[in-house]
Amino acid sequence: MTAPLPIAVVGCGLIGLRHAQVATKLDRVDLTAVVEPDAALRARLAGEGYPVVASLDDVPARTRAAIIATPTPAHAESGLAAIDRGWAVLVEKPLAANLAQADALIEASERCGVPLVTAHHRRCHPFVQATAERLAELGTPVAVQGIWSLRKHDAYYEPDWRRAPGSGPLMTNLSHEIDLMRVFLGEIAEVSALSSNATRGLAIEDTSAVSLRFESGVLGSFLISDAGASPWSFEAASGENPGIATSGQDYMRFVGTKGAMSFPSLDLWQAADGQEPVWQNPMARHAGTKFAKVDPLEIQMALFEQVADGRDPWILASGKGGRATLEATLAAVLSAKTGRPVPRGSVPLEFDGVMETAA
Repeated sequence: MTAPLPIAVVGCGLIGLRHAQVATKLDRVDLTAVVEPDAALRARLAGEGYPVVASLDDVPARTRAAIIATPTPAHAESGLAAIDRGWAVLVEKPLAANLAQADALIEASERCGVPLVTAHHRRCHPFVQATAERLAELGTPVAVQGIWSLRKHDAYYEPDWRRAPGSGPLMTNLSHEIDLMRVFLGEIAEVSALSSNATRGLAIEDTSAVSLRFESGVLGSFLISDAGASPWSFEAASGENPGIATSGQDYMRFVGTKGAMSFPSLDLWQAADGQEPVWQNPMARHAGTKFAKVDPLEIQMALFEQVADGRDPWILASGKGGRATLEATLAAVLSAKTGRPVPRGSVPLEFDGVMETAA
């Protein structure tokens, strides 16, 4: 049996702390350091028993991997510094602030021969992996429809930075959904979006309607809002986030030539045995499999340990996969700004979702 993977967590805000907590629970991982520049936070974490250091230069030499959980604008800088040290790197989503930075991370990982993973942790739920398999029962995929609508409490938007461009649900919440749809249906060829701030009246959107064209020809639509109250979202459906009430209601639906499926229940609708799946014939519901609740961050870190050890768990998002999700997310923001569809490959490399215009 090989020794546990020596790993550092860079940045210890809410998600960084969760990674550090998970690292202390797994036998296959050895938490060598938590890198946190804020002195007050370092003192608190040290008091809680974490191996805290002020910079990457202070990380023990035996370290072989890093989790980058800094604020998004620092993802590229921290990730590149870790890659240059020869460490396998897992970067919190989004991979970077823009595509140019994402490309720099990918190029560096390939040049140095070290793995680069994007932390789209929702992929690690068992029902996500089962969905990718059960979609084959729908025949040829035709369409996907989803809705994420959770009303954020008014105090959420009291901090100035949460009302600044780039802080609306498109940049904050949509990337999770785009990544899952890419897992299920492949790459996205074109994105169109409409946005509105009519409910809250802030400078940022509170509601957006997004249309997607996949390279396979599948069409998709997704409504995302943090102003509308509903039981429909990934978090409410799965119970993943303890800070969001659980509804157990499906929020996404897939349609194919032989049937349809709702997600994340995996309830399947198909014509009765021996009948054609046409509109004259009723459809029968087949209940999906029930899965035990898991901590996807634990599974993600265990799989990341395998990546660092030279194995290749298919479900994790690679650096290139993280870039593709980032590009489609930025395309939605750009389309909402310009009023035009945005094909894949046309998002400016420096566009970060905040700039008012794009060359």
